[in-house]
Amino acid sequence: MWAVTENPTEVPPREEPPRDRMTSMPVVAMVGGGQLARMTQQAAIELGQTLRVLSGTAGEPAARASADVVLGSHTDLAALREVARGAHALTFDHEHVPTEHLDTLVAEGVNVQPPPSALVFAQDKLRMRARLRELGLPVPDFAPVTSEADLTKFGEAHQWQVVIKTVRGGYDGRGVWLPDTADEATAVVREQLAAGAPLMVEQRVEMVRELSAMVARSPFGQGATWPVVETVQRKGQCAVAVAPAPGLSDDAAADAQNIALRVAAELGVVGVMAVEMFEKADGSVSINELAMRPHNSGHWTQDGARTSQFEQHLRAVLDYPLGDCSPTAPVTVMANVLGAPVEPELSMDERLHHLFARMPDAKVHLYDKGERPDRKIGHVNVVGAPGGSPDDAAYVADIRERAERAAHWLSHGVWTDGWDPHHG
Repeated sequence: MWAVTENPTEVPPREEPPRDRMTSMPVVAMVGGGQLARMTQQAAIELGQTLRVLSGTAGEPAARASADVVLGSHTDLAALREVARGAHALTFDHEHVPTEHLDTLVAEGVNVQPPPSALVFAQDKLRMRARLRELGLPVPDFAPVTSEADLTKFGEAHQWQVVIKTVRGGYDGRGVWLPDTADEATAVVREQLAAGAPLMVEQRVEMVRELSAMVARSPFGQGATWPVVETVQRKGQCAVAVAPAPGLSDDAAADAQNIALRVAAELGVVGVMAVEMFEKADGSVSINELAMRPHNSGHWTQDGARTSQFEQHLRAVLDYPLGDCSPTAPVTVMANVLGAPVEPELSMDERLHHLFARMPDAKVHLYDKGERPDRKIGHVNVVGAPGGSPDDAAYVADIRERAERAAHWLSHGVWTDGWDPHHG
């Protein structure tokens, strides 16, 4: 029976804040308002949980999708305290929160996952490299760079096959330089040191491809792994992920998964973590980067695995038993939708309409972000038909072509195969 108010245009006041409602289900606070938090929000809804988001602005992707938002900076201890108030766990959609603030929260009784003692290794590449080398895990040779002399000594010892990186910050290719000559390397170091950037240098790895081993770990110590994926980088950022990595032997896959599980255990990681690796010509791997949060290379799990990385992250930080990571298809390919140099005349809604008309099986995940060149605005997953195999090159190539075709259409409004809806 409908209730009738005296003024039919009057809307009852909304309960504020929504997180004050009594519920038997957990509240998880996530620092960051980007697409990772937005997609974690979707998983929280399915589990009946509340995901509270600390967002820099009300226009960020997660803030636009969440009913429980705290506006503030991830560098502001007061904002961190506010988003953590009453939450069962505090976690992250990026690694840039000052660990001294997180140490304070831990001392005040906040359940921070992953803990700051682990997160620091995702923030500081030099500390990460040093700790992994102490553990005997495969990493390239490296050294801190505080002067041009440091660079020269390392460069000469490695025939100038070097990569220069900022110790902190940088992602999607930013803060990374691959100089071709000693002069180029010296110019980079001179400029960056003058700007006050802490630097390191490492040996350039002769690789055949890049891999990512996604794992999860709970406070109880339970671990779980998804199939190792092959990632394709363009302009320094992930463009495609193929799951599982084609042509990777069972032994090599198990080695990569075991390395990732050991990293998680030794560093005390809780939650989902991506261990990005280089596969070398001899089949061995070298660890490149760590991401202690959901990661671009795990987006395929939304449609291609029994448990997505976003659900698994929530399970892990709340110390639930972890979910089954088994793939649901022989191969799944994720292709990022990256902003075009010029925004297409067709609106995104029109592009989506045309895509679904032509490729009804494409699974689209858009982030509600404005379009600009090379910006990640979404991704497409294409799940392979039963009966195929990651060892069947033609089968994999077909799925990858379809995923990339769909993503390119969404970003550029142009079909890569020249298809014309009016002429077939």
